[in-house]
Amino acid sequence: MGKAYVVGVGMTKFEKPETRDWQYWDMAKEAGTAALADAGIPYARVEQAAVGYCFQASTAGQRAVYELGLSGIPVYNLNNNCATGSTALMTARQFVEGGIADCVLALGFEKMSRGALGGGSGSGDFKTSPVARHYGIMAAGHGFEASPPTAQIFGNAAREHMERYGTTEVQLAAVGAKNHQHSANNPNAQFQDVYTVDEILAAKTVHRPLTKLQCSPTSDGAAAALVVSERFVDAHGLRDRAVEIAGQAMTTDTEESFASGSCIDAVGRPMSRAAARQAFERSGLGIEDVDVIELHDCFSINELLTYEALGMCEEGASGKLVESGATTYGGRWVVNPSGGLISKGHPLGATGLAQAAELVWQLRGEAGARQVAGARVGLAHNIGLGGAAAVTLLRKA
Repeated sequence: MGKAYVVGVGMTKFEKPETRDWQYWDMAKEAGTAALADAGIPYARVEQAAVGYCFQASTAGQRAVYELGLSGIPVYNLNNNCATGSTALMTARQFVEGGIADCVLALGFEKMSRGALGGGSGSGDFKTSPVARHYGIMAAGHGFEASPPTAQIFGNAAREHMERYGTTEVQLAAVGAKNHQHSANNPNAQFQDVYTVDEILAAKTVHRPLTKLQCSPTSDGAAAALVVSERFVDAHGLRDRAVEIAGQAMTTDTEESFASGSCIDAVGRPMSRAAARQAFERSGLGIEDVDVIELHDCFSINELLTYEALGMCEEGASGKLVESGATTYGGRWVVNPSGGLISKGHPLGATGLAQAAELVWQLRGEAGARQVAGARVGLAHNIGLGGAAAVTLLRKA
């Protein structure tokens, strides 16, 4: 099986919904054009396109890609909840590694509505929802309150973590403070405001213990990556731009997600742990080799759960890890230098590809004021309730 490389990335600024006059195809054109320009490759060389989104209509992928050119290539429309962007990247990688194509565009976008994200039930009937089993676990253990469903299930996971391991509200708030601090240096982030831990604790409660500044917002935006074969890299003189996808894995729910009756498991820690293990095995790398991480901090608790799933600390020790400074500049890893979902924003279909874009810039030394010194290996973690967890290891070629 051949190798796959990212040679071009691009993204829009992530925006609060309904604040910029654009459509999803405008944002997709902006991100796609940027990725092609970054690689120095014309759209005519693209052989396939894997396009991810959650809230647009069927074949929106074609409508978006047509803004880049009408070349008649296959376009695959993908939806995997919040893991959609990584699903597009994984699809592109598989096409390239399998020898099906030498140059594939992975594109993700979302045009969202204001307000909290629902629980995935569409009509509101959780009996027919794809995540009914997950929310059933939550309801059995915690009941069902009037707060937004996604914040509720993650907030209840936070309550369990606090009760089980002694994690504190201050430690949860430290995640938000770190990521807001990081986003101050990211011109593509939806927010660039810096907050203290006390300010984050004092913000409006969404679902105890989570305050607004520990929750990712709804966002508009797009991101893209050009994935190519080693043959394509060499033919086009792209070694200096190329970042290898050294290992990648996606997992979905297993019995472990539901057997315990715990929200910690229902929101995906077992999936993340399994995906990380597989990605490390395939790459020959370990967490000790990783310098910079973009992970799925949809809520502050999920960053802590992901530290544990990735093997950055023992189970239950993640609160102490973030509090120690180990996951920011000057620490063992820099986690979410972009600001993460909490501050950069979270347009569902674009998130996984925006993570990849940030890591490519980091590994090339092109991240400006956010640059992680000497970064050689990056890890992206993208998870969607319902469920899918993707872990990608990127290494400078």
